[in-house]
Amino acid sequence: MEFFKRYLLSFFIIFFTSNILAAETIKIVDGDTIHIGNIKYRLFGIDAPEISQQCKKDNKTILCGVDAKKMLENKIGKETPKCISQTKDKYNRVVAECFIQSENLSSYMVRSGYAVAYRKYSSKFVEDEKYAKNNKLGIWSTKFQNPEEFRRYKSSQK
Repeated sequence: MEFFKRYLLSFFIIFFTSNILAAETIKIVDGDTIHIGNIKYRLFGIDAPEISQQCKKDNKTILCGVDAKKMLENKIGKETPKCISQTKDKYNRVVAECFIQSENLSSYMVRSGYAVAYRKYSSKFVEDEKYAKNNKLGIWSTKFQNPEEFRRYKSSQK
């Protein structure tokens, strides 16, 4: 009987420890890029401000890229998003629609005003963008440069 108890205890320790170690790490890179384990995901159909991007509001500088990242971090929390792959981008990231429970993270970020609809690739989130813009949410309450234009300008300065 003692052997059985030790065996059972050992089994539970190994089982639970391996499950904890196997849990995938999640890293929020910015407002539209996440890493789950070794996979790099780019949220489909949206473009969020770059981490270094700043916006202006009432003559004050707002770290809108950092704010977008925080918004996505807060939404994801300790959950692991479920992602549906669409394609791969030129940086070899998986372009995907990712969800927390049943909420689409791309839609959430655009509707909250922390990303724009990336019309170059999809019109799926245009209505979410109109909502955020009309209600002056997130970056729409600031003076900002479109993230794609910001990247273009930044790369021309190198």
